[in-house]
Amino acid sequence: MRLTSSARQKILEQNEGFTRKTYSEERNSEEERIYTISGGVLHIRAVGKTSWADSRYDKEWVASDDEAHRFLYKYKSEMNLEGIE
Repeated sequence: MRLTSSARQKILEQNEGFTRKTYSEERNSEEERIYTISGGVLHIRAVGKTSWADSRYDKEWVASDDEAHRFLYKYKSEMNLEGIE
């Protein structure tokens, strides 16, 4: 299956409420990302901190087309793809 823009939109609409958390830890930072499909779009929330004392952050945004494509490609095996070619 190719993840064309129309296929991506159908997957997002069919998987309303799907949530996935990821964690990353590097030498000077750690981050948790919460991906949620809602309203036919992918929402991303990043919560993390770096080694600097005042460096905690909590950001939210709607995924760009590229971010949504990468996410759907990586996690498509966990989603409902019924009827999508």
